[in-house]
Amino acid sequence: MTTRKRLGIVVYAPALVGNDRRALDSVHGMEKALPGLRLEWRLSKGGRPIALPQRDAWLVETIEDGGFPLVCNGDESYPVTVWGRGRSGLFSPGGQAQFEVHARLPLDEPVLAAAAAVLEGVAEGACALWGRATPDDAAGDIAYQTAPTLQGPPSPRRGLPALKLFEHIRSPEIPYYLGWLNYWSPAAAEAIGFPDPARDAELLSRSRRTATGGWVVQLTDAPLDLDNPAHLDALKRAYERFPEIGGRFTP
Repeated sequence: MTTRKRLGIVVYAPALVGNDRRALDSVHGMEKALPGLRLEWRLSKGGRPIALPQRDAWLVETIEDGGFPLVCNGDESYPVTVWGRGRSGLFSPGGQAQFEVHARLPLDEPVLAAAAAVLEGVAEGACALWGRATPDDAAGDIAYQTAPTLQGPPSPRRGLPALKLFEHIRSPEIPYYLGWLNYWSPAAAEAIGFPDPARDAELLSRSRRTATGGWVVQLTDAPLDLDNPAHLDALKRAYERFPEIGGRFTP
């Protein structure tokens, strides 16, 4: 049996405060972007879906430690999941605690068609500073850009640049890394200098403006595949264009 490819989404936002509605708004944004999606189940300790008739109230009531528990679509043959967690200021840029929302979806034609809208919906629901959506295989390679080795610094694959750990980046508006689809809030876009009409014509041809004035920027037409030399080159060019990403440049 062929393993279905998966798309991973993560967005980074200012920390939740109490029963912050942004937890629920990020889930609503995801549902609105993907027709027919209803994330109205939780998982038992054994991993079985349990229906949540009052999902919205349950989710807000179960916010703790700066995040919210996993909710899903209840379909074990086609799992779609989303959950949130807090990140301590000790491990975040500028010492500022953060709220992360993580989602995973099958990477099939319906998701492919809606991927940019799903990333936008999750990010703007959470009032995120930045985020990304990337197929699992490429995300694994990208993770090596920040993963320390036993000898010390990261050892990136495929000639990608080494990036600083999150806590060593000076500002939470600066993205830690790039993905296939990139969400940049107005503050993040300003921090990295996007867009520059003279330098970003190619990226702008695959970008969309969001309702709040942010951007969803797509690096390649097809989902990012770093076994494809053209895709790997596109990712490297984007890192060259935005040296602030990953804390590689300090003004």
